[in-house]
Amino acid sequence: MENTEPTLAPKDDPKLNPEWIESTLDDLKDLIGSKADGFILNIAKDLHPSDIAELSRHLNRDERTYLFNLLEPDVVSETLLELNPPMQSEYLAQADTARISEIVKEMDSDDAADFISGLKEEVAEKILNSIDKEDSAEVRELLLYEEDTAGGIMAKEFVAVSKELTVDQAIQKIRRRTEEVDEIYNVFAIDDSEVLNGVVPLQKLLLARPGVKVQHIMNEDVISVSTSIDQEKVAKLFKKYDLISIPVVDDEKKLVGRITIDDIVDVIEDEASEDVQKIAGITDIDIQETSILRITGARLPWLAISFVGEIVSGFLMSQFQTSLTRAIYIVFFVPLVMAIGGNVGNQSAIVIIRGLTTGEIGMLETGRRMRKELWVALLLGFSLALAIFLISGLWFHDFRLGFVIALALVVVVINAALTGTILPFVLKRLDIDPAIATSPLITTSNDILGVLIYFGMITIYLTQFS
Repeated sequence: MENTEPTLAPKDDPKLNPEWIESTLDDLKDLIGSKADGFILNIAKDLHPSDIAELSRHLNRDERTYLFNLLEPDVVSETLLELNPPMQSEYLAQADTARISEIVKEMDSDDAADFISGLKEEVAEKILNSIDKEDSAEVRELLLYEEDTAGGIMAKEFVAVSKELTVDQAIQKIRRRTEEVDEIYNVFAIDDSEVLNGVVPLQKLLLARPGVKVQHIMNEDVISVSTSIDQEKVAKLFKKYDLISIPVVDDEKKLVGRITIDDIVDVIEDEASEDVQKIAGITDIDIQETSILRITGARLPWLAISFVGEIVSGFLMSQFQTSLTRAIYIVFFVPLVMAIGGNVGNQSAIVIIRGLTTGEIGMLETGRRMRKELWVALLLGFSLALAIFLISGLWFHDFRLGFVIALALVVVVINAALTGTILPFVLKRLDIDPAIATSPLITTSNDILGVLIYFGMITIYLTQFS
């Protein structure tokens, strides 16, 4: 007989609940205050390093230092990687070289390289000299690559076997590497010169006959990247081909590392955050830096562009003082027209910037995108123009003036949409990052051209019909 009893829905992880965080945090603070080391470790042993990092963000510096000094190096290494650089530096500033070395030893080569690159040169050198020579050599090699390239994000922990080995020989070699390599998705096949020849998914290797050579089951059409390729392009390859890992080769096609999907998730998050920050005119300094002067210095240049634009707009408005004197109420709609134009321009720009970043929009699609955004602008403009025509006509008892204001709004919206569409393509062609330059330029151009369009059309109307 079929069971008709209702099943219980799985409960959410309590660690996702803000109340759990608040309660655990209160307990942790009390235990740290009373130096109850045993109870603190008892709480920490049931937590993932990401959860420890989440809790530690809410502790003050002394509490966080006390907690990290209690934890095992492998736990601290994973926890620190979840924190931002200022918090990492804060702990490292009071930790001795021996403690830092223990922490670095527990990290994968790519994480260790990122971690050490943020240390002072003399401290970094001491750390590198104190760890295993092979690990030190790997980290030193990774430090030579640019941070945002495939070489900069790759790990040296991977499994490569000679294509001449049999399946059972390859499996034996993999078993000897399991302690060094955390996750094995694919096994890379190389020749005697360590040149990448192919790739074998781990599942396919395990299911193959023991005596078959690796070269007979490997996929020779392997997707790989060079060490110098930008990390953003690597992320696009992962998305396009649904990859879990990708081998990295040098200029001679020799296998030097691998990039895994967890690295790419971090890249995508970093790139998305960077683009959003640039669009807003801010940088990582705003998020991570504590110095008020440095944050101010990072934002000021972009505000200066907008400041100059507004001064020019004010000057242009002063040139239409005759129109303002004759119909002062036309000023009432200036903020509305400027705001609508600015919003439309930024909306169009964000769509294009995102498309260029993800690869969904190519440089050859300028014309098609212009036509599409033009039609959108027309529909938006006429919809809003109808509303402003009725409102201004009824308000001022002058529907002819209402029509001119509505027409000016349509022209401003079309101009903003075309500017927001074309500008990212132009900046990309000039090798200027559209994310960081588009927003202030759109704001400035919209205010200047918007004032000219709006007051120009109003002045013509007043001159001809008043």
